[in-house]
Amino acid sequence: MSAKKVPSGKYTPEQTSNRFTYILGGIAILVIGVLVVGGVLWSSGGSGPRNDDYGSVQNAAVEVSIEDDGAILLGRPDAPRTVDLFEDPMCPYCAELEHKHSQELAQAIDDGQLAVRYRMLAFLDRASSSGDYSTRVVAAAQCVAESGDARAFSAFHNAVLSPDNQPAEGGKGDIDNAGLAQMARDAGASEDVAQCITDGTRVEEASADAEAGRQLLATTGAAGTPAVVYEGTVVDALGNENWVTELVG
Repeated sequence: MSAKKVPSGKYTPEQTSNRFTYILGGIAILVIGVLVVGGVLWSSGGSGPRNDDYGSVQNAAVEVSIEDDGAILLGRPDAPRTVDLFEDPMCPYCAELEHKHSQELAQAIDDGQLAVRYRMLAFLDRASSSGDYSTRVVAAAQCVAESGDARAFSAFHNAVLSPDNQPAEGGKGDIDNAGLAQMARDAGASEDVAQCITDGTRVEEASADAEAGRQLLATTGAAGTPAVVYEGTVVDALGNENWVTELVG
């Protein structure tokens, strides 16, 4: 279940968001603004979910693990190809991508055609009412993945990236740790996992991992999130609705 990793580099980028909607500008350390530059989600094919009614990962042969850099790898050990998926839990277009393709990805993962390396970022913390929502979701996802329960992770990941659950950027509220823990329980995670989330056990580590992922994203050539990268090449996951079938075909 290995694939060529995207190259690493020393360049530290400004924080990025969806390439169709946001360009985050900044000087030195502080990000000073977000500019709306567009609103087209999909160039063709509508935005309805593909493989609707399939749901999240179901195959007991699918495994989940946290890699050394904090990325979460979901797939069968014999999967012939792995894609890197960069996303921020607060990014609305990440939620749209998941809405359209998560069930299609789940089936490809179950069938052993594809593995996904989730690189969850947190540059949109400042857009959440709590100020750290994205980081807390990354930490929660790592708590679930650390348990080794692939089906629970897949269901939890789908839940937190669901447009129905995702807090609005600049909104008046988001989901606290207790709420995230309950979402994990609903996804099938254990009480130990729920406690890990409630206590914020992995928050500090998740913050560092998210920042490393943000820096890695800038080396890929992707303009923002969501970004799908396969063997060092950015996949047009927003413009080409058939990208999953083309990868596994």
